[in-house]
Amino acid sequence: MNIFTEFRHRVVKAVDALGIEAKDGGTLDLAKLGIEPPRDPLHGDIATNAALVLAKQAGANPRELAEKIAAKLGEDGDVETAGIAGPGFVNLKLSDSFWRKQLTTILSEAEDYGRSTLGGGAKINVEYVSANPTGPMHVGHCRGAVVGDTLANLLGFAGFDVTKEYYINDAGVQIDVLARSVLLRYREALGEDIGEIPEGLYPGDYLVPVGETLAEEYGRDLLQMPEDEALAIVKDRAIDAMMAMIREDLAALNIHHDVFFSERDLHADGEKRIRTAINDLTMKGHVYKGTLPPPKGQVPDDWEDREQTLFRSTAVGDDIDRPLVKSDGSYTYFAADVAYFMDKYKRGFEEMIYVLGADHGGYVKRLEALARAVSGGEVKLTVLLCQLVKLFRDGEPVRMSKRAGQFVTLRDVVDEVGRDPVRFMMIYRKNLEPLDFDFAKVTEQSKDNPVFYVQYASARCHSVFRQAAEQFGKPVEADPSSLDLLTDEAEIAVIRKLAEYPRVIEAAAQAHEPHRIAFYLHDLASTFHGHWNRGTDDDSLRFVKVNDPLLTGARLGLVQGVLNVLRSGLALVGADSPAEMR
Repeated sequence: MNIFTEFRHRVVKAVDALGIEAKDGGTLDLAKLGIEPPRDPLHGDIATNAALVLAKQAGANPRELAEKIAAKLGEDGDVETAGIAGPGFVNLKLSDSFWRKQLTTILSEAEDYGRSTLGGGAKINVEYVSANPTGPMHVGHCRGAVVGDTLANLLGFAGFDVTKEYYINDAGVQIDVLARSVLLRYREALGEDIGEIPEGLYPGDYLVPVGETLAEEYGRDLLQMPEDEALAIVKDRAIDAMMAMIREDLAALNIHHDVFFSERDLHADGEKRIRTAINDLTMKGHVYKGTLPPPKGQVPDDWEDREQTLFRSTAVGDDIDRPLVKSDGSYTYFAADVAYFMDKYKRGFEEMIYVLGADHGGYVKRLEALARAVSGGEVKLTVLLCQLVKLFRDGEPVRMSKRAGQFVTLRDVVDEVGRDPVRFMMIYRKNLEPLDFDFAKVTEQSKDNPVFYVQYASARCHSVFRQAAEQFGKPVEADPSSLDLLTDEAEIAVIRKLAEYPRVIEAAAQAHEPHRIAFYLHDLASTFHGHWNRGTDDDSLRFVKVNDPLLTGARLGLVQGVLNVLRSGLALVGADSPAEMR
């Protein structure tokens, strides 16, 4: 249960009970009525601006109205005190019994605690990674992969029907370059001395096994074929090999897509799907024949000083109109984007999210314009841009991977530090903020390492249950019936932090900000570690009291609640909730 949503209902009910009406006889507008934690925790647990929102509508003094609302809310059995602050904010301090009831819910719902119906089953497509299938994934893909996957997990937990999608850019010039690069490695496998890899081809050693496999299967037959036939065969094998490598790299990061969509499918059957998509835009009045002025600055590859078929994207929010068909009749890259978006739209998605690198910032407006044109504004489109990741080891920049030839691979990073540190740290900054990733810092076992700090809280929870079993001579479980014995302020503070989780889930899902989950988990871990340390200093606060089984059962309930939320949040991040730290 999101307690802030629950108390919004209670505030609205109090307003109704007070008979507050709009001075013009109309309906009160409660859209801006807010319920949130006070900025200063000393002011209470919940703050509402209800009096400020309603005062003008009701023709009342805000503070006098706040006094009435506070008095009414003070009658609520879960409210310990209701006070007024500033020009008319109402602050509520909730009773300890209310917080203990929240812990009962947390224990009963286990790892489903925080799961929301916010999304109402709306269909969302989250497309992320979509790296060109020309080699192993590099660390630049890593951040977008984790941001996209965590966001998709989060949206699913918040009640949306989510499809995780990967767009395979397996058409175009880069695939021709890939095929020629593999063909060179094929000749090498046959015993030829190929010398230095020519400029413009992919130099990485990862293509050597692909060439060797072709040599084993075809012998020298590919050399006897016309070049276009040989390249067609090599393209298929090379793409399959690269995608197999990419899938393995993603799996090492605990990322598994639901759909892999091939760009080549859009170009099949004489590019029928692209033609159909452009015809659809034409019927809606969004396509015309014309010329474009030369752009300022660098001239893009698809600009021509001739009449072309253009998407009237400026009419739907873009800066310039976009070419769809060049003067020679060939389609632009953007034409394939149109067909791909049209395919998603026909699959019934109500929202489409693209997770892209920061260098794709120029795509945002054209994609938003495309969404408006295709769906008439019915489909929401969101583009999340991820800033670069800089790799360090003890503060020194990390050199390139020998295997990749030109960059550090994602697999290099995962193999060195492990999946969990990579996933957690990739969302421990907002996606638009640059991220420094230091191999040494993300593996050190200290409170300064966020992922260790959070996972150590999980390990500590498990250790409490092991300690209880050892001292009682048998496994001991949480006892929800004895939670009334939790009376210490530090214990209630832990429950308060746990009760924030449903609100964090919904807010993060609505804002498309998965980093909020990592931030919250760190805050929860800090609260739990702080309470643990108090027990170290004060024997009366220790979790296991062998002479008091009921109190032990209650405190194990608190520990189990922390463990439930840690498991849930770490699962959304894509990381484990360990029983021990090694």
